[in-house]
Amino acid sequence: MASSAARRHRLRSTKPSFSSQLSGREPPYEQEPVGAAPPRAGGFLRRVTIDVSPLRESRPFRRLFFGQTISWFAGEITWIAVPIQLFELTHSTLLVALLYLTTLGPLLIAPIVGGAIADAVDRRTMLLIAEGGFALVSVALAVNASLPHPHIWALYALDFAGTAVFSFGTPALRSLLPRIVRQEKIVAASALDSLASNFNAVAGPAAGGLVIAALGFTGTYLLDVASFAASLTSIWLLPKLPAAHDAEAASLRSIVDGFRYVRSQPVVLGIFLVDTNAMIFGMPMALFPALGAHFGGGSKTIGFLYAAPYAGALLASIFSGPLAHVRRQGLGVIVAAAAWGAALAGFGFATVLWLALLLLAVAGAADFVSAVLRSTIVLVATPDALRGRITGIEFTQVAAAPTLGNVEAGVLASVTSLRFSIVSGGLACILGCGLLALAIPALLRYDAKAASP
Repeated sequence: MASSAARRHRLRSTKPSFSSQLSGREPPYEQEPVGAAPPRAGGFLRRVTIDVSPLRESRPFRRLFFGQTISWFAGEITWIAVPIQLFELTHSTLLVALLYLTTLGPLLIAPIVGGAIADAVDRRTMLLIAEGGFALVSVALAVNASLPHPHIWALYALDFAGTAVFSFGTPALRSLLPRIVRQEKIVAASALDSLASNFNAVAGPAAGGLVIAALGFTGTYLLDVASFAASLTSIWLLPKLPAAHDAEAASLRSIVDGFRYVRSQPVVLGIFLVDTNAMIFGMPMALFPALGAHFGGGSKTIGFLYAAPYAGALLASIFSGPLAHVRRQGLGVIVAAAAWGAALAGFGFATVLWLALLLLAVAGAADFVSAVLRSTIVLVATPDALRGRITGIEFTQVAAAPTLGNVEAGVLASVTSLRFSIVSGGLACILGCGLLALAIPALLRYDAKAASP
């Protein structure tokens, strides 16, 4: 369902002192074994490929990674099943388009409210409640699909509910990484999360058509329900994650304090603005259906266009080892966002499909780099008492900006041309990155090692 499309973030730092807060079944992370064997042959390959050491070192992270990956994969199948079912029931593309409109409100509000609550309560408990609610939505989808005449209104209501529940729990999920992974492994853990989400974004929808054909809509939704056993178990086995000792009670004032914190931190504000600039001016996905006709091949070509950025991000995540050694992470965000814009500007000039897909893949790889570094900076720069609220604000920004970007691209293309909309957007993205770098020099100076405690 649409809410599962949002299942694509979290991340960042931990201090040894957090271990005293984790009164529960396990320490927050496991120390590296004494006398570990030194690197042998293949050291270069290990340095450039994704670092899987967080999976070895942290049992809570390992459980959460595999539990969430299983659930995400099934959720991606459900994400395409809902609009497919709606179209089969109505034969209306307009009604299918309106389905996505139902998710905008929850994506803008629920993460901000959920972030304030995540800072004030045990995050493990909050995650269990949110994930349990999300599972109930899939149960309701299965029940509705099993009816002789499934209700159309139920698909809208459940899509709204699923997005609201998932978005509400996302800040707790995104902010817990510093509590279960060592600080120096945050970038690696973030890359692993991105690897799983990008793989699921490609493989889930690809498998979805086969699953729906084999199991029908009821069986597909029940498969999603079953997948929650893995995610709920992984959350249940987390250590307790109580609120910080100086945490505020959830309130309107605490939400406002979160926005004030963002405004007072030039580096955090800067990376939010850099990504907003990149997404508003450089988001061409609304133009892909028209570009499919331009390149020929119909729906098959359109599918390739949608998949290409995720394929590039997936490949970049596999070879993400060097990201752990980037100290100038703020500069890295700016360069990656500008590279996104440059690749899209080139995409606008592409006249053959293979080149267009290659440039979209480069753009997706650049966006992956930007996302990992941004998430890392947010979690390092934010105290634990505010981390839920700031990650909630970040999630809202990440969810809303591409929507605005697609609207901008579509409107501009309608009054000019497809090429002008895409190329001008890419160039505006590059220009915006340069202006933000000049306006916020602290972002350029940000040093990950200096920022570490």
